[in-house]
Amino acid sequence: MAVWRYAGTLDEFQRLPGDLRTRFLRTTRNAAVRSARHVFCPSAYLRDVALRWGVDPARSSVLPNPAPAVPQLPDRDVLRAELALVGNVLVFAGRLGPQKAVDTLLDAITEVPGVTLLVAGDGPDRPALERRSAELGLGGRVRFLGTVSRDTVLRVFRAADASVLPSAWENFPHTVVEALAVGCPVIATAVGGVPEVVVDGVNGLLVPPRDPTALRAAIERFFSDADLRMRLSAAAPASVEGYSEDAVFTAIESELEKAAAA
Repeated sequence: MAVWRYAGTLDEFQRLPGDLRTRFLRTTRNAAVRSARHVFCPSAYLRDVALRWGVDPARSSVLPNPAPAVPQLPDRDVLRAELALVGNVLVFAGRLGPQKAVDTLLDAITEVPGVTLLVAGDGPDRPALERRSAELGLGGRVRFLGTVSRDTVLRVFRAADASVLPSAWENFPHTVVEALAVGCPVIATAVGGVPEVVVDGVNGLLVPPRDPTALRAAIERFFSDADLRMRLSAAAPASVEGYSEDAVFTAIESELEKAAAA
């Protein structure tokens, strides 16, 4: 069976008139969520969107997806040697599709010499991104790792200086929580639910979406300020302790009991 996918962002899906199919999807979606006893949203951003669908605020709440426990990892220096990493290292982890806007990241790092980028993940945009990397003359500075296990992603996060998420839009990105959990600060676009996890100047840096100049400036700032890097890295793990499975499942149980009693 063919699956129809909307090519734009969630905000565009909400705002633009759209064709008959888009309007039908909006109508059926609204009817479904309005009839629910309670609506859980993984971010305050998505809850605000759901309220615009007509969801009763009293029957909705924010409940982030739980982050699985992080396994014991080797020291960072050991992992860097294992992965043959030297100098300043950034990592992107995720599906290589239009939403993630990795092309913006490639444009940004062309102006930041001495930075290596590891790209963990696969998707429809990978061939175009590899061509773009070659056109920009990035050569060995960008390494496409393809699909890798979660354990490998965590090891790469631990070995890198920072994770970068240049997305055009997001809801609640798990990779941000996982990067922070292993002490890897995050440089990301301030879209969707990202600012609910990444606090600018505390555990990462935030920039506008689709702005390679702003992203380049944030990367340059990060690598030029050793004190900033140390502060962000030190604050990262504690900043996501509230996303543990125990904390989230306890919250789920409490909200379900309330909904059942209503």
